[in-house]
Amino acid sequence: MPDIAGFDAVTLSVFAALVLLSVAATTVTLVKVVQFAMLGLGRKRQAAQVLAHKLAGRLDAALVAALAGKGVKMRVLQAVLAAQTQRPDATDWAEEVGRQAALAELAAMGRWMRVLEAVVQAAPMLGLLGTVVGMIDAFGTLAQSTGGVDPALLAGGIWTALTTTAIGLSIALVFYFVAIWLEGRIESERQDLEALLSVAVHGSVAGPSAGG
Repeated sequence: MPDIAGFDAVTLSVFAALVLLSVAATTVTLVKVVQFAMLGLGRKRQAAQVLAHKLAGRLDAALVAALAGKGVKMRVLQAVLAAQTQRPDATDWAEEVGRQAALAELAAMGRWMRVLEAVVQAAPMLGLLGTVVGMIDAFGTLAQSTGGVDPALLAGGIWTALTTTAIGLSIALVFYFVAIWLEGRIESERQDLEALLSVAVHGSVAGPSAGG
């Protein structure tokens, strides 16, 4: 295996960039996991209890329960129920207030997700750059040779090319699935919030279940 100290500056820069991309994506992943846990994504029991009060006609009790809760669903319910308390007959206005609250929460959940998308797209391209540099080095060695080519020198450039490509593709593959998982949780929460608004505003039975 060639000594990494023998790599040219461009190749070392590619390795450094890949490491930075991996660190950035890992940091974003950990931040999003902690954020989602604090926001209570997927939890529906508190929301179901608030909606039970609302459907039973106990609007004040529903608002009190919503104010006592925490997380995305509780904040959206707080906005809707507060609007209904202020203007009981303004259904469209309450729905719009709830929708804006939900959009704000979804925007917060989606923050930094573009970093993962950028890593997934950039890592293979950086790996390809390393491949090109490595192949240029290998063929440059071959072209400058007037006699027999030392296989070790030729293999060094090829090893560099294959290594950067493999690292770039590995980073992209791992964080592609991480991004899909995180986006899936956001989409699931979006659907839950839509159902939540339907129940809170229109009294529909299509709201979130009491599980979770």
